[in-house]
Amino acid sequence: MTEAMLTKSRWMQGGGPEIEIVVSSRVRLARNLMGEAFPCLAAGPQNRAVIDRVITSAENDPALKSFSRLRVEELSALDKQTLMEKHLISPYMAREAEQGAILVSADEAISIMVNEEDHLRIQAILPGLQLEEALGEADRIDDIIEKSMPYAFHEQYGYLTACPTNMGTGLRASVMLHLPALIRTRQLNRILGALSQVGLTVRGLYGEGTEITGSLVQVSNQVTLGLTEEEIIANLHSVTCRVIEQEQAARQSLLDKNRAALADSAWRALGLLQYAQVMSIKEAVSLISDLRLGYDLGLIKSINHRLLNELLVLIRPGYLQNLAGKSLNESERDLERPVQLRKALERYRDEGEEKVSPGSKEENKS
Repeated sequence: MTEAMLTKSRWMQGGGPEIEIVVSSRVRLARNLMGEAFPCLAAGPQNRAVIDRVITSAENDPALKSFSRLRVEELSALDKQTLMEKHLISPYMAREAEQGAILVSADEAISIMVNEEDHLRIQAILPGLQLEEALGEADRIDDIIEKSMPYAFHEQYGYLTACPTNMGTGLRASVMLHLPALIRTRQLNRILGALSQVGLTVRGLYGEGTEITGSLVQVSNQVTLGLTEEEIIANLHSVTCRVIEQEQAARQSLLDKNRAALADSAWRALGLLQYAQVMSIKEAVSLISDLRLGYDLGLIKSINHRLLNELLVLIRPGYLQNLAGKSLNESERDLERPVQLRKALERYRDEGEEKVSPGSKEENKS
C-alpha cells in the first residue's frame, strides 16, 4: 500500500451543504465499450486489452493524465479492501474483478473502475448534499472518455450494461445519511417503506448486501431507464430534503426532551474513543455516531466533520491494518483500533484545534 492510498479522500474532508445529516453524495455511471464483450463474458486477454485501451487513453488526455492508475492484479487483498473502505471501488470489484483497474484523481473525488460488472464505472463522490455537482463531475469525465472510446448505446434502451437494471442512463446516484434521531425515535422503518414506493432503495454503508450500522443509511435510485439523468437527480434530491427535515425534527424532539442525556452520550463516546484499550468495529461505529450527533446538536465542540469522517474510515479492517503496517486478526484489530483512534485524536489536537472539557462551554449547560 502506497502512502498516497492512505490520504484523505475529498468526501472525508467534510464541508458541503447539509453536512450535519448528509455525509456524502455519489454519482456513478455504468458504460461499456462498443464492440467489446462484457467483462463477465470476456476471456482474460480481452479484459486486459480493455484495461490497456483505457489506460492509454488516460495517458494521452490532459484531463486524465494525472490520475493514479492501479491494476487490480498488482494489488493485495488488503489494498483492495482499503480502497473499498474509502468508497473508491465497489465491494464487487474488491472481491471479484481480477482483470480490472482503477483510475483515481488526486483528491479522490473521481474514480474510474475498469472491468467491474461493466467496462467502466465512472464515480464522483463529494461531501454533503451535492448531487448535481457530483453528476457534473461524472459527466465531464464521461464525455472525455467517450471522445476516444465510443460506448455501446441503443436508441431505445440507452446505454447497454451487463445488468439490465442499469440500462438507460446507466446512472446510480446515492446519498449517505446519518439518521440517529429517526432510529432512536423508531421512525426509520416507516420512512424506508415510503422511499421504496418512490423508486428508491436503502442499503448500508457499503451498498448492496451491507447492514445499517452507526445510523448510516445509503439511499439510491432503483430506476435508470425511462428517466433522464436530471430527473433521477432531482427526485433523489427532493426526497433527501424531506428526510433531512424529518431527521431535524426528530433531533429537536430528542433535544427538548433530554438534552443532558444526549450530551452525556456524546461525551462518554469521546471518552471511550480516547481512552479505551479494546474496541470492536461495531462499538467504534456506534460511538462515532453518538459523537457526531452530539457535535451536530452543538453539545460538544472539540471535534469537526473532517475528524469524524476520518475516524469512520480508519476503524475499518483494511485501513486499520495498513495504518498499523502489518496483518492483524480480529482480536489484534480490536487492540489496534483504540491505538489508531488515539493517534487521530491527538493529531487533531496538535493541529491547533481547541481542546474542550465537559462543562466548559455554554452549549453544555442546561
